[in-house]
Amino acid sequence: MDYAAIKLDIANDVATLTLNRPDLKNALNVQMRAEITHAVKAAEHQARVLVMGGAGDAFCSGQDLGDGGNAANLDLERTLRDEYVPMLKAIFDCKIPTICAVHGAAAGAGANLALAADVVIAADEAYFLQAFTRIGLIPDAGGTYWLPRQMGAAKAMGAALFGDKITGRQAADMGMIYESVPLAVFDRHVATRALHLAQGPTATYARVKQAIRGSFDNTLDEQLAVEAKLQGECGKTRDFQEGVMAFLEKRPAKYEGR
Repeated sequence: MDYAAIKLDIANDVATLTLNRPDLKNALNVQMRAEITHAVKAAEHQARVLVMGGAGDAFCSGQDLGDGGNAANLDLERTLRDEYVPMLKAIFDCKIPTICAVHGAAAGAGANLALAADVVIAADEAYFLQAFTRIGLIPDAGGTYWLPRQMGAAKAMGAALFGDKITGRQAADMGMIYESVPLAVFDRHVATRALHLAQGPTATYARVKQAIRGSFDNTLDEQLAVEAKLQGECGKTRDFQEGVMAFLEKRPAKYEGR
């Protein structure tokens, strides 16, 4: 598929998906949402890690309110149900690890698009903004799901009600994202993180995601049973055998993702 609103590059088992409307700070329109959904599903079969980022000086400014004419006439329920949900689910359910690399602004739906990834790495100077109440809306695009789970209910409520900017460093400190780094080393750091996952035990990573996400709905006994089951599956993989041999032979493991 030829993309117009995004770019997708795959090299060394790393798929790089770039939101590519820099003149509009990568605002999400109908075409971009459809292309992201398609690209994520394609990448999980062609790479071992997916990195999402934005072209220009922002990650994503959120919904393109000029898309489709008068914003007041937008059918927001339909747009979220038919366009955002497939995109967010594609990212959340992706079989390979996903990293969102945030520099500049991640605002509104753009902030919550970032939080759909497994790991968010931001530049210290980047910022996240739940801008919804500024125009009379509630956080959407998964914001009311991810924010309380990652920030805690008190911080999530404040972020949603006040719409304050949260810098990359602040977001990392409060557990909203995994880490932030200075902008000067941002690209290199993200590339290093991506390569680490691309060279790792891919099937194990999928089970890590399954176990951690499912834990919120389980009792301790139920989660211990999940761990035992998934660990048993990991123990039958080629990568587990390679990991043990590499440990015993005191050499780096050469994982194949199987």
